[in-house]
Amino acid sequence: MVIPTYPEFAPLTLDARDILYPALNLLPDGISEFTFSGLYLFRNTYGYEISQLTDEKFIISGRYKGRTFFYIPCCFPSMEQFDELMLHFDYMRHLSECQASKKRIELERRGYLVREDRDNFDYLYNREDLATLNGRIYHKKRNLVNGFVSNYACEQRPLTKDRTADALLVLEEWRAAKGAEGDYAAAREALECFDILGLRGAVYYIDNRPVGWCLGEPLAKGKMFAIHFEKAIDSYKGIYQFINQAFAQSLPKHYLQINREQDLGDLGLRQAKMTYRPVGFVKKYTVERPELANVVPAPVEPPAECGPGTVHACDED
Repeated sequence: MVIPTYPEFAPLTLDARDILYPALNLLPDGISEFTFSGLYLFRNTYGYEISQLTDEKFIISGRYKGRTFFYIPCCFPSMEQFDELMLHFDYMRHLSECQASKKRIELERRGYLVREDRDNFDYLYNREDLATLNGRIYHKKRNLVNGFVSNYACEQRPLTKDRTADALLVLEEWRAAKGAEGDYAAAREALECFDILGLRGAVYYIDNRPVGWCLGEPLAKGKMFAIHFEKAIDSYKGIYQFINQAFAQSLPKHYLQINREQDLGDLGLRQAKMTYRPVGFVKKYTVERPELANVVPAPVEPPAECGPGTVHACDED
């Protein structure tokens, strides 16, 4: 794919993988959306398009709740270029912590509002904590896992092409039980293209029946692993807690932290994610022009999914 030069944009396609994948993998912050799969799988939800200022300065544009935004994950342009972007879009989304530390003062001096976007903070957990569930704070989680293990002999198998059909069966049952689409379309495409997208995961079986799966990828130069999707048949009490622990145990030890993405302001989901005691957050910021900061967006239905692979509140006790 030939990425057009700004101000021209083109739809984000699979052909852009060879260009974007290496650049995004080198980002230090670990923002869950800033992987090629995170962008590609939600290209239709947000209407992502891509442009470039130079060979290594990419711009991703999108739309959310009736407002236009842009990402600049792999660079920060000149302030003159940034001013031009801010005139053509309603706001900048997901300014990283590294970018904020270098540019926030200058942006505020130029009159922009730079604000933490708490609803989109990614939750970080120590891999070892999730793998062991040691200590009083994880007492309820251990009880759920122990209850599950005492009732079911569940086997974890690596996700392979031969097991994709099994994971898709779980996804179909998950959708039927939820009675809503959720992030079904993105999850299905992730399973169908996991090897091309550089994703890895596992499928879980009880008596050779597929009952769950999870899928993710490395972040932050290989120090962090992001869980993008996690689906299960929740009639098996404790299955989500079991998958959470079992997959953390299976990850190589060089992954120091697990990123379990954002809560998008859902209070139930926020409470559920907090019960696993995050050790920190991947912070994200918005940059807005003051005259647009308090504009009430048009009454547009929010995206059906809870963000890339976000686990629903009822999935995490």
